[in-house]
Amino acid sequence: MGATITIENAVKRYGNDTIINGLSLEVRPGEFFTLLGPSGCGKTTLLRMIIGFNSIEGGTFKINDRVINNIPTNKRNIGMVFQNYAVFPHMNVFDNVAFGLRNRRLPKDEIERKVNSILKVVKIDHLKNRMPANLSGGQQQRVALARAIVIEPEVLLMDEPLSNLDAKLRTSMRAEIARLHKRLGTTFVYVTHDQTEAMTMGDRIVVMKSGIIQQADTPTNLYNKPCNMFVAGFIGSPQMNFIDCTIEKGKEGYGVNFAGKLIPLPQGKFPDKLMAEYAGKTVVLGVRPEDFHTESAFLEMSEDSTVEAEVEIAEMMGAEIYIHAVCGGQKLIVRAPSRVQAESGDHISLAIDKNKIHLFDKETEQAINIK
Repeated sequence: MGATITIENAVKRYGNDTIINGLSLEVRPGEFFTLLGPSGCGKTTLLRMIIGFNSIEGGTFKINDRVINNIPTNKRNIGMVFQNYAVFPHMNVFDNVAFGLRNRRLPKDEIERKVNSILKVVKIDHLKNRMPANLSGGQQQRVALARAIVIEPEVLLMDEPLSNLDAKLRTSMRAEIARLHKRLGTTFVYVTHDQTEAMTMGDRIVVMKSGIIQQADTPTNLYNKPCNMFVAGFIGSPQMNFIDCTIEKGKEGYGVNFAGKLIPLPQGKFPDKLMAEYAGKTVVLGVRPEDFHTESAFLEMSEDSTVEAEVEIAEMMGAEIYIHAVCGGQKLIVRAPSRVQAESGDHISLAIDKNKIHLFDKETEQAINIK
């Protein structure tokens, strides 16, 4: 079983620059926990503080109930997999994986048993005598994984481990790592800037920006209930459409005025009492590209939330088509089935799924919803 990681009020500075200031989080035992955010947001810095590569200017780091702030890296019982694999070029696969066990002075027969076992788990046992120069990127990544896992760490840290692999191999390795986590039950902390990796692998995801946690939640909640515009725009591909609109009161309740049409808001999500505070004000309407619908059945059901748009560009993506359009002077991206016919200059009707609408405060960029 994996360990609990507790971080309280972490601070990291480089000279006069504060990279992380007062960050707190808890990773549960055996969890696949993902740190997600753009380059420079502090996620790798935080990972390196956990393992002991970076100094800690403030705060407390614990593995279970043990404070590890001043414990040397090699005494923390943490495994690490790096972006560049960091396999030893002068050692064959077997010796690379055995390195940590030999440092712990385990008996030779135990080392052999453990290494052969883990090589089978990561499916490179047939390569144990091969040198790293004769391995592919994916094979080197498996060596790095095996080396980190074989010491049976309480926590396994991974820093963008798939970023140097091609797209096809990244997809297969995502599945391999997810299966490995289920098999081992170790606590995984995984750093990535790739939301697809985070959404498909993580039990919980922390979205970071400028060293600050924006939201820590399940993939489903991050997608359906983003707490602010940054999270809403970072999760989902293509990213959410953000449209300036005005809140107005209609005959049957409040709605958003978009492209000259008052689109009613669902009461369950945006009750009148809440919307009254925003009446007459500009807010940001958030609609994911997949929540615009172009097909006749949906258009007939959604006359009150259908707007007209002009197609600028249509990108064929195989099973889908991305339609870049202009509506009410604002640019939109629509994600539709490839059977939809759309060409530059076409005028199309777009029905908005009202139940999937998001609203954000124009000034604070925080989500407007029932607290």
